[in-house]
Amino acid sequence: MPADALTIPLTVGEAQGGTVNPSIRGRMGAQSFGRVDDTVLVREAQRGNHSAFEELVRQYDHAVLRLALHLTGSEAEAQDIYQEAFLKAYKSVGNFRFECSFYTWIYRIVTNLCLDHLRRRSVRKEDAPVAVDSEGQEYDVLDQYADTRAGSNPEHDLMSRELAGRIGMALKRLSPRERMVFELKHYHGMKLRMVGEILNTTEETAKNTLFRATQKLRVALADMR
Repeated sequence: MPADALTIPLTVGEAQGGTVNPSIRGRMGAQSFGRVDDTVLVREAQRGNHSAFEELVRQYDHAVLRLALHLTGSEAEAQDIYQEAFLKAYKSVGNFRFECSFYTWIYRIVTNLCLDHLRRRSVRKEDAPVAVDSEGQEYDVLDQYADTRAGSNPEHDLMSRELAGRIGMALKRLSPRERMVFELKHYHGMKLRMVGEILNTTEETAKNTLFRATQKLRVALADMR
């Protein structure tokens, strides 16, 4: 399948105009509505069906772009990673052996690209010691992480924006892998087993990485009230 045959839409959600190609539907028999199974689409793409891969792009474009945007913090860089990820998947789909889901596979491609990107621009810092608040109690603001990102606390909008800014700065103190695990677990809601699969490591390793990331963020945000 020639790589130059694919044009990834710059605006997500536009592949196939939001509909599934009839030639793909025809292979689904009685299934006429709803999402086409990834396995069917991958097998069709492996047969050279360009429309099948475009449908895979349409089904995962928002998730891929959102992950890249959260990890890079730059729309332009996220778009570059988005394009590169699907182009890489397109070139390699013939070698996909169904040992994992397409979801896991495309996330693995994206996370590897983001890790490479973060490593290139990352300045590693030494771990800070464990900190406590003025009353001697550990203060954990990480429970507010998802709500802050989602802007779901309008009554404390100013405080939320400040916290979001502090969290963003604190995330930059993490190693690329620590940040990746924290993002996938706390913002994308993935189980550690899935995080381990995506990062091609064990669940226990992902758990230990998450613990280190959490400790660093608690230190960085310990003065927040």
